[in-house]
Amino acid sequence: MSNSAPPVRAPRRDATANRAALVEAAKTLLQRDQDASLEAIAAAAGLSRRAVYGHFPSRDDLVREVVTAGAQRVLGAMPSTADLVDLPPASRLAVIAVTLWSEVTHVRSMARIAVHEPFVATVAAVFEPLRAQVREACALGIADGSMRDDVDAATLGRLVEGACLAVLDEATRSGTPDDAGHRMVVVSALGMAGVDWRTALLAEPTVTTTDTAPAAHRTGPEDRA
Repeated sequence: MSNSAPPVRAPRRDATANRAALVEAAKTLLQRDQDASLEAIAAAAGLSRRAVYGHFPSRDDLVREVVTAGAQRVLGAMPSTADLVDLPPASRLAVIAVTLWSEVTHVRSMARIAVHEPFVATVAAVFEPLRAQVREACALGIADGSMRDDVDAATLGRLVEGACLAVLDEATRSGTPDDAGHRMVVVSALGMAGVDWRTALLAEPTVTTTDTAPAAHRTGPEDRA
C-alpha cells in the first residue's frame, strides 16, 4: 500500500485567469481613481464582488498585490551598485531620483497609493536595496563634506526619501509635466541633502529614451568648488 501524498492540484485555468483579471482591473481603475471600490474592480474584471473573495480576503489584499508587483518592477529598473560606483555622491542621488521618477511618472496615482498606509511597510521592504544605495550615497557625501553633516546617513537617507515623495504628491496633485517633475525631484532630493539648488541642477542626469538608467554627469557639486 502506497503512503505517498496525493499530487497537489494546480489552480484551475479559469481561477488563475480570474485572479489575473482582478489584478489588471485594479491597476487600471486605481490609476484613474485611488478610491475605486471593490465592486467597481470586480465589475471591470467581469466578476461579482463575491467572486473576489475567492482570491483576495479584502480590497487591501488585492491592492497590496498590485503595489508589490509594481514596486518590484520599479526596483528592477533602478541602477545597480556597479552603475553608481564611479559617481560622486550627489550624482548618485540624482541618478536614483531621476530613474525612480521616470519609472513612476506615468502611474503617479498608483505610486501615491503604494507609499502611504496601509501599504508603505510592504513597499519599503521591497525597496530596501534601493534605500541602502541612498544611505550609502549620503554616507559618502557626509564623509567628503559635499552634504550636510548635522544628521547621520540613515536619517539623511530618510529625509531625502521624504523629499522625493513630496515631489510625487505635488506633481500628482498639480499635474506637473514630466520634465518639470524630473527637475523638481533632483533639486528636492539634493536640496534635502544640503546641496544648493543651482548646484543640484548641474548634477541632473541626462534622460534617455532607452530602457537603461539615465546617464549621469561624471562630476558632482564637490568637483566644482
